[in-house]
Amino acid sequence: MSRAQRTRTKRPIDPQRPEDERMPVGSAFAYGLQHVLTMYGGIIAVPIIIGGAAGMTGGEIAVLLASCLFIGGLATVLQTVGIPFFGSKLPLVQGVSFAAVATMLSILNQGSGIQAVFGAVLVASIIGLVIAPFFAQIVRFFPPLVTGIIITTIGLTLVPVAAGWIVGNDPDAPDFADPSNVALAGITLAIIMLLSKVGNATISRLSILIALVLGTGVGALMGKVSFDGVFDGAIVAFPNPFHFGLPVFEPAAIFSMFIVILVIMTETTADLIAVAEITGSKVDSKRIAAGLRADMLSSAVSPVFNSFTQSAFAQNVGLVAVTKIKSRWAVAAGGVIMVLLGLLPVLGRLVAAIPMPVLGGAGIVLFGTVTASGIRTLSKVSYKNNMNLIIVATAITFGVLPVVNEDFYSNFPAWFQVIFDSGISSAAVMALLLNLLFNVFTVGNSKNQSVFGAAPTRQIPIQVIECLEDGDRCVDGKIVDADDNEVVLVDPAGDNVPLSDSDASGPSRTEPEP
Repeated sequence: MSRAQRTRTKRPIDPQRPEDERMPVGSAFAYGLQHVLTMYGGIIAVPIIIGGAAGMTGGEIAVLLASCLFIGGLATVLQTVGIPFFGSKLPLVQGVSFAAVATMLSILNQGSGIQAVFGAVLVASIIGLVIAPFFAQIVRFFPPLVTGIIITTIGLTLVPVAAGWIVGNDPDAPDFADPSNVALAGITLAIIMLLSKVGNATISRLSILIALVLGTGVGALMGKVSFDGVFDGAIVAFPNPFHFGLPVFEPAAIFSMFIVILVIMTETTADLIAVAEITGSKVDSKRIAAGLRADMLSSAVSPVFNSFTQSAFAQNVGLVAVTKIKSRWAVAAGGVIMVLLGLLPVLGRLVAAIPMPVLGGAGIVLFGTVTASGIRTLSKVSYKNNMNLIIVATAITFGVLPVVNEDFYSNFPAWFQVIFDSGISSAAVMALLLNLLFNVFTVGNSKNQSVFGAAPTRQIPIQVIECLEDGDRCVDGKIVDADDNEVVLVDPAGDNVPLSDSDASGPSRTEPEP
């Protein structure tokens, strides 16, 4: 054996992290396509809304769409592959954040153009990039109690998204809540369930992608798929830097956008912790800081290429949980696909032909799985002699409030609405504060069991335990001794009236009931 061979033999092998699993290129791109299709509806919604509010033409909105896909793909590659100090190297899909929509609409409504939106995103993101390492230090305040609350709330807050994909978001639309749309979503969901039951691991892991394709086929038979306009417009197009002009920097717009950046950083931190919990990976403050830096760098570059703030997509965390594909390389392949969609608008128009109810049917599984993962995390939390039960109850309810009633904070200041209109941010803030109040700063906590504490379902007086002897056990609801003789319970008054249904002459001994 050569010296080089002996050196290789003696060198210790580091255990591979789950997210570092390598896979064939074809498989990686197949799994990556699942991620793209899962988040496609979300990533195209923002440019359509903002472009419409800015009074853009159809062609200009198409430029926004292509730009958002292009930057989202690059951001995903940066987050998953990583470079020194940038990228968490976890299977997280990046895309345009919906959290900034309200603020961007507000900037536009104040008379500022799209250039002011781009300027606000650029400056606020650079500030976020600077503070990312300090923001990441809060990870030590994310025990399983807090992470479980956040993961559960992420899933719950995504349920309306799935419902909107199925029934529509415009009550005045002629096809709103059309039973045929609900049926199409149900068919897609049934396909996913059946494919997940198949013994073949590859088919099970690709169940979402296959269901989207088959669901689209069923939708075509139902007349819900149209390929008109797929080949209209450019086939290949590179995003033109500053296509809509140079950014404009307005202090008020920048301040409002910075509040959004804090919300996005909170949500991304939650998604980082959630996907790490699902994959079994370890995250510390350095890794979270690297993920946040990737987020903020991508957001800062976005305005140059006519896009907006970037953040992790929570719905894709659910896809990781469903498929059990933990490899970051699969998600990186999805990022490459997004880049191609941005460079080839024709592909983007083809993907856009997928009926929204089909995506909604898949969303039921994806988003529900996120919720279930949060519940699983909360099951590991101790609820004995503490306030954890009320912390969970309050934080989750607080997070769901703005989801079930969108006008809940409508009369609050704009900065407050930006933070707390996000169910994820609301739950994260409340969970952090309550955990600090009751579990970190314990001074002043009552030593007595709170009325809100998790009460045991039953209580047994200590005297009962003291009466038991070696070999005593419970059989069919009766106490028997080591010789299988029943131990009779008697009336507390001591008049030896057996409370057992059996013959009183059988037991070897009689115990007074305390």
